[in-house]
Order: sequence, then structure tokens, then C-alpha cells
Amino acid sequence: MSDQMQGIHVDLLITAGQLQAAEPEHARMAVERVRQFGRMLDQAAERYREGLAAGRTPARVNVERSINQVEGYLSSPLVSDPFITMAGPEGWDGVDAWRNDLADAVRIHLRPAFARYGEVLHDGLLPAARPDDRCGLAWIEGGSEMYRALVEQHTGLPLEPDELHAAGLAEVTESLPAEYAECGHREFATTDLSEIFARLLGDPGLRYRDRDEMLTHATRSFETSQAAMGQWFGLMPESPCVITPIPDYLAADATLAYYSPPAADGSRPGEYHINLHEPTARSRALTASVAFHEAIPGHHLQLAISTERTDLPAFRRLSWRHAAFVEGWGLYAERLADEMGLYETDIDRLGMLANESWRACRLVVDTGLHALGWSRQRAIDFIVENVPVNRNDLVVDIDRYIGWPAQALAYKVGQRDVLGLRRQTQQALGARFDIKAFHDAVLGAGTVSLQVLRSRVAALILAN
Repeated sequence: MSDQMQGIHVDLLITAGQLQAAEPEHARMAVERVRQFGRMLDQAAERYREGLAAGRTPARVNVERSINQVEGYLSSPLVSDPFITMAGPEGWDGVDAWRNDLADAVRIHLRPAFARYGEVLHDGLLPAARPDDRCGLAWIEGGSEMYRALVEQHTGLPLEPDELHAAGLAEVTESLPAEYAECGHREFATTDLSEIFARLLGDPGLRYRDRDEMLTHATRSFETSQAAMGQWFGLMPESPCVITPIPDYLAADATLAYYSPPAADGSRPGEYHINLHEPTARSRALTASVAFHEAIPGHHLQLAISTERTDLPAFRRLSWRHAAFVEGWGLYAERLADEMGLYETDIDRLGMLANESWRACRLVVDTGLHALGWSRQRAIDFIVENVPVNRNDLVVDIDRYIGWPAQALAYKVGQRDVLGLRRQTQQALGARFDIKAFHDAVLGAGTVSLQVLRSRVAALILAN
């Protein structure tokens, strides 16, 4: 993949901030690893050339965003390069010489490889890339079959694109407007959807002054959720979670936030990566729900518990393969946070609804792009009309769907399954229903498919 979400260049630049060498032997190995990263970039570039020769062309916008990321890294100062500044062994007298070796590896091997990789993107992929009006899989040979396979891969279910498209439209145009009206009446004294959206998008009082204010809000939401966990979950993670700003060379082309699970050996905490790019353009309304999705009760709770279940096989502990389970839980967590009393204001709740609209729109625009042949502009117009979120953030996300077909469907598909299983369990058990037991059944087996999740919940019902 050459896009801005899955490209090997992105993996390297995200991983760079997490690298550490605890022992001198590890430090020496890290130097060789950095040298070999350059080789890996060259191999990826060669695969892109082979793909072009076989007629596999990427979408132009994804190549452009990847080029931005590569150029952003290459223009960053060598002295602050994350591959050079990684944590080394404490108290080691060889640390200065080691950092010099790292700097040489980056200067002589890694950065030139990034430059060669960027040249292949710019001179090879970009001229052959699919234009914005034909950016989806629907426009390439075998694209329809490929898209159906990706839908099943990411959701774990053989779902039809037309059905997903219709389900998203129903939420966007029917169920969610009623919730906006109720919340908007309390906060803005109006039930008119267009007025509510206009206030969320245009009210200068709902914008951040600077990065620090945005980070403070996210931190407060995170700390509040940590304090409330014990009332809702039996299983608790031992690994801490830290909030880490997304590096500037990635931020302009990155989503609002993402999460990295803790290291399997406990040497690195979970990380909630927050995008602080252009904070004055970002709404306060979204911050709390995003924090609850990425950290607690969302991905950190889910994936740290999974990582720490050493009785499970590695593919269940450490895998993100079942996207509908992973992202479905994150979206479920945004709603659960309201039940937990974590949202401070109706502005926060409106942000939760905005995120819900966003994920419902994904069912519409992802299938629109890749099954129905929508242009990039048509997808942008639809999501901008129906989601009260900063336009640039929505455009960045549309470009993500273009480069990562069907992955965005997993959020809503998974959330709907978890909510449905919870209703089923409550109806079956009545007064015997225990929310902690339900959540532990959902999270206690690591990363599983929706089919396995259904069988676990059925077993919970039978056991009670």
C-alpha cells in the first residue's frame, strides 16, 4: 500500500516515536535496524513499480498525501529525528557514540532511502494514479469483487454494499436527527438541525485558543474516564495509557486521533495519539468522545486487556485483524461514556452525535466510492452536509476511505453488533443482567470475530 494510512513510510514514522533500546546490545541492534529500514523502503518502492506494471494504480489523492508525509519528514531537522532520539540504555557510558552511529545510519542510509521512495511516489505513481472522479475500486477491473472481499475481511461478515449504504442513510436521515433535536433544544434552544449544525461549526466560542487548551481538555476527559472504570468493568488493564501528540510531519494528513497498544512485555505503555494540528479550527465538541473512543473505555481498555491475557494465543492478544470488533468497541465506548456520566456538557454530547453521524456516513460514502462509483467530490459533499465537523477533518477522512476500502465500515457494523448483543443479553437475563459481566465477556477473549463474540455472549446467557 502506498497510501497515507497504510504505507510503509507511515508505519515507520509512527513506530519511530515508540522505539527504545533498553540494553547496550539492543542499542547496537537498533543501529542496524535503522540501516535496514532503508532497504525496506527500497523494496516497497519496487513493489509499487511492479504493481503499476500489472495495472494496479492507486488513487491520486492518496499518493499526494503520502508525498506530503515523506517530504515533511525529510524537511524536519536531523537533530530531532525520532530514529536518532529514541530512548537508550540508562547510565550507559557508550550512549554518545551510539547516537553518533544512529545519526550516521539515518543520514547515510535512511533519509536517502526515504528520498528515493518519495521519488517513486512522485515520478512513478503520481502520473499513473486514478483521478478524483474515478478514485474508488469501482473504476478498476475486478474492483467490485475486490470490494466485496474487503467488506468481508474488515467486518467478518458477507454483507452487501447496497444494504450497508441503505443502513447508513437511515441513521443519517432518520434516527440521528431526533437525538440532535433533543440535545440541541437543551443547549441552543432550537430543534432545527441546520441551526444546530451551524452553531457547532460557526460558534467561535466552541474553538480552541491553542494546542495547550485542546490537550488539557483531552487530558481531563481521559482522567475522568480512568476514575470511573471500576463501576463498569471487572477486567482492568495493568498497563498505563499516555497521551502523545501526533508528530507535525504527519499531523496535516492524519485523522483526529489514533491509539497504539502497549508492548507485549509491558516495556511501553498504551498511547492515545492526539492531533493538535490547527487547534483554532477544531471544535471543542469532539474532544471528549474521541478520547473515550481511543483511550478509556475504548481502545486502551480493550487492547491493553487483550495484550495482557498471556493465556491466549498471540494472534488473539496482539492482532487488530478483526476491525469490526476493535473499532466497533471503540464506537460503542463513545455511547457507553454517556451512560457512565463522563460527558460534562451537552456540547460534549453533541460531539458524540457528530461522531456517530460521521461513522454512519461512512457506510454511505465508502460504499458510494467503491461500489457505486461516486467521485471524491460527491463523497465530500455528502459528508460535509451531514456531519457538523470541521471540513478539513472530513476531507482527510474521505481520502482515508479512498485508500483503505471497507475499513471504515467496520465501526458501525461492529457497534451495531455489540449493542444488539447487549440488548439480547438484557432481555434474556432480566434482573440477573450484570453490565460488568457483559463487558468482561466482550473483552476477555482478546481480539475476536463478530461470530466468536456472538458465541461468547450466548455462553454468558446460558451460564446465568
